[in-house]
Amino acid sequence: MKKNKNALASRVITGALFLLVSTGFAQTIPASNGKASEAIRPFHIHVKESALADLRRRVAATRWPDKELVNDESQGIRLAEMKALVHYWGTTYSWRKAEAKLNALPEFVTTIDGVDIQFIHVRSHEPHALPLILTHGWPGSPLEFMKVIGPLTNPVAYGGRAQDAFDVVIPAIPGYGFSGKPTHLGWNPDRVARAWDVLMKRLGYTHYVSEGGDHGSVISDALARQAPAGLLGIHITMPATIPADLVQGINGGVPAPAGLSPSELLAYNSLSTFFGRGAAYGAMMVTRPQTIGYSLDDSPSGLAAFMYEKIAEWSDSNGHPERVIGRDEILDDITLYWLTNSGATSSRFYWENNNNNFSAAAQRTNEIKVPVAITVFPLEIYRAPESWSRQAYPSLYYFHEVKKGGHFAAWEQPQIFAEELRAAFKSLR
Repeated sequence: MKKNKNALASRVITGALFLLVSTGFAQTIPASNGKASEAIRPFHIHVKESALADLRRRVAATRWPDKELVNDESQGIRLAEMKALVHYWGTTYSWRKAEAKLNALPEFVTTIDGVDIQFIHVRSHEPHALPLILTHGWPGSPLEFMKVIGPLTNPVAYGGRAQDAFDVVIPAIPGYGFSGKPTHLGWNPDRVARAWDVLMKRLGYTHYVSEGGDHGSVISDALARQAPAGLLGIHITMPATIPADLVQGINGGVPAPAGLSPSELLAYNSLSTFFGRGAAYGAMMVTRPQTIGYSLDDSPSGLAAFMYEKIAEWSDSNGHPERVIGRDEILDDITLYWLTNSGATSSRFYWENNNNNFSAAAQRTNEIKVPVAITVFPLEIYRAPESWSRQAYPSLYYFHEVKKGGHFAAWEQPQIFAEELRAAFKSLR
């Protein structure tokens, strides 16, 4: 795989770019105009202690709702569970540990289409590593991929072969994490996908592959539809496979029609349940991101409850994600949203992307000509049937169902995730 090892060095502006956080708002040193704005600038995180003290103060001052009236999660995350999580957050948890882990990685920022894109870029020591861009979703972040960087860039140390190596690029979607916040409309999946292609080529790569789950799947689909020169293929874990004639019934809670196979029936019923009882969070973000943002950006406990519920519900953990992800890792993610004031701005991506993410017609998957690989994790929001997947993606060349893992595939099962990417992209090297 051809790549310019000197391209990055030639574009870097001397000196570090520091992120300063005060009262929870992210502030970055602006890029100068012209060619300098296209430079790859080093990035370093240092959250002011006053912002962390403010977070602890707000957590301690939480005004709790009354206890739920049921003995399960049917009314939402139970009060005792949230109190325990938030108490730990405000008394024991340390953001500084997460900050140190991030700062130990090569971090950069560059301006694309008027918005700063912050990203992690780890090059493999293997000379023929395949460039790979990984895209997160909500309520995730680039932190989802921290545990797969090693297996992907240094496969020999994790049971793989040298020829399995990847160079890894992990950007934050605009409005998320340490990336800039769009000040104009139009930052939808298509625009983000175009920015990702600019980013990879700005890093000096002539060929690359893309992977994503959640928003990352939608962005990878958009990138594949655009088919820019050098994109070899995509891998997704939340494919848009619902046939057009079933969308209305699923959304409306209509019983499944006759003639579906067992795997199709399972997918139909799980999606019908999701849209009937589990997608209200998304409806709020799609229709009223600003309104929900007032709560998410003002109350850390409210933000934590909103995010933790989905992490618990969508992970392969029987409602206890700490078993597979870890309490500190979950709080790292929630704290990242809080410190960067990203409640409203991350929600706006739902508003910009208001199509049904699971509908093949809405995502225009039939237009994709580049190779597509799909891995189905058993506790994903729904298990995409192979029959629907092949119908939705004419260029599908790899389809595999694994035995463990949920919606946050890389976060929950990093080894399986890395093995799937090695297998999926093997023929494209």
